[in-house]
Amino acid sequence: MENKTNQEEVSIINVSSLTCIDLANSNLHQSAASLKQACMSRLWIFLCHKSWYNKKFFALPLEEKMKALRNEKHQGYSSVLSHISDNQIHGDYKESYFIGIEGSIDDVLPGWRETMEKYHQEALRVCKAIARVLALALNVDEDYFDKPEMLGNPLVFMRLIHYEGISDPSKGIYGCGPHSDFGMMTLLATDNVMDLQICKDKDMEPRKWEYVPSIKDAYIVNIGDLLERWSNGIFKSTLHRVLGNGQDRYSIPFFVEPSHDCLVECLPTCQSENIPPK
Repeated sequence: MENKTNQEEVSIINVSSLTCIDLANSNLHQSAASLKQACMSRLWIFLCHKSWYNKKFFALPLEEKMKALRNEKHQGYSSVLSHISDNQIHGDYKESYFIGIEGSIDDVLPGWRETMEKYHQEALRVCKAIARVLALALNVDEDYFDKPEMLGNPLVFMRLIHYEGISDPSKGIYGCGPHSDFGMMTLLATDNVMDLQICKDKDMEPRKWEYVPSIKDAYIVNIGDLLERWSNGIFKSTLHRVLGNGQDRYSIPFFVEPSHDCLVECLPTCQSENIPPK
């Protein structure tokens, strides 16, 4: 399926072209080769793993959600239209609940804190496993990113999101405006509503957007700007957006960054006399 919308070409990615990596695969070098190809081509990676999402909080009355309003530590609830991405006129048609460092989770529902902490721990475990495969793909030691200043003491954040409404890019109306993620990687758990789009070449005019299909029991992994810098541009962060189609959509992006003490510079294996650091 393909169509033209406001001079932007829109299509659906063929599932067979997506890289699906099973973390249970004991052959890490095989996984690393597949992951490297995906990261270089800006295709997102699907990891075979049980996805999870939660609707209970967003089903609460607005006055109840507002009691958990985002605080000075940027933790808590943000209402629809409160977040505006770069180059947008209108806010995003989404509401969200932001959770920062482990241990700072409030009990907004019975069992909420315990559930969120358990998910936080499991998602971080998965991300550290992915980082070992990434290391092999970048031709460094498997445990390269395990150092204390990197993922030994990482900065991790997650956001529970509920998208709603119908988007219209020509009017600047989005579920989530076009952007690339800042950090090292993002682990995304989502439902079966297909409204996530990626643009493999952000410099192309007009841009070509592709819907990312849903794969049952799989996480989506997105490479961030920081890893693009680390890899000297060999691995590409991906421009992406969410276009609402009138259906409710729920997702949990889990953002991973190295410690504040980490010096991010071009990896030695990603530079040469002919390819100097950017």
